[in-house]
Amino acid sequence: MAVYTKFNQDKIEEILSNYNLGKLNSFKGIEEGIENTNYFLSVDKKKFILTIYEKRVKSEDLPFFSKLMSSLNKANFKCPAPIANNKNSTITDFEEKKLMIVSFLEGKAKQNLSPNNCKSIGIEIAKMHEITKDFKLKRQNDLSVKSWRNLFDSVKNKCTKIHKDLPKLIGENLNDVEKNWPNNLPKGIIHADLFKDNIFFNKNEFSGLIDFYFSCEDFYAFEIAICFNALCFDGMPKNLSFNVTKAKNFIDGYGSVRKLTDEEKKNIKVLSQGAALRFLLTRVFDALNTVDGAIVKVKDPMEYLKRLEFHKNAKNFEDYFF
Repeated sequence: MAVYTKFNQDKIEEILSNYNLGKLNSFKGIEEGIENTNYFLSVDKKKFILTIYEKRVKSEDLPFFSKLMSSLNKANFKCPAPIANNKNSTITDFEEKKLMIVSFLEGKAKQNLSPNNCKSIGIEIAKMHEITKDFKLKRQNDLSVKSWRNLFDSVKNKCTKIHKDLPKLIGENLNDVEKNWPNNLPKGIIHADLFKDNIFFNKNEFSGLIDFYFSCEDFYAFEIAICFNALCFDGMPKNLSFNVTKAKNFIDGYGSVRKLTDEEKKNIKVLSQGAALRFLLTRVFDALNTVDGAIVKVKDPMEYLKRLEFHKNAKNFEDYFF
């Protein structure tokens, strides 16, 4: 989430005129994140989130995201529900941009997750994977392993500005990952961006997931690898260590709903290495391609070097969850 498109009250009210929600009480831009413009809205004392789609989000993908959130909601999975406009569409065109208003999810992100929190997240992610098995929705992962070489080529000559050894470190890891990447693991719809700020808790109880704008079809175990990177490293950015207790709790929770296959376990090292590489590359790209005038917190790519070092040196899945 971020603010690239700046709207005043008149513009927000003009957007709301396309909906049957009521009168605007207040609104506020949300700075966290890097992909889209987001506003918190209070309308007739009810809370909503307005998202204006920017940058990487393709217009043709929006129906997938909308249907996914709506379908998860109908299956009683906790996530925002898209709101239909006066034309009975959840996607609205406004000033040459696409936007969506979704229901507000109570709770907030926790920066310090306990092992117990990790277990409850594991349970919920497995539930989501089980629910979406029956959905007739399709979207390929635009940021899968096949895209990383091109992304690397686009930043290779400039990324020494961030760290002098980055081209060498990324190149070595990318060679490893491309050589060892699996091609036949259980797959389906995954969230693909499960960072702490996209996972909400209310009074220490899981209250839902937000920000489904990277959701796609990919290996379920790649989702787990993303979670290991995003949720199971502790410490200062330049001195991170992998918290095996959190990872084990996550897997215990996940496995209580959906059991991992031996092949998934065998490939968790390379999937985790690949997940670290994917977020390192996109963060490097964003750091080198900032948008003038945007209110946005660019995330530090360097946090991912320590993660990559751990994955490269891991022997097998027992280094992740005994």
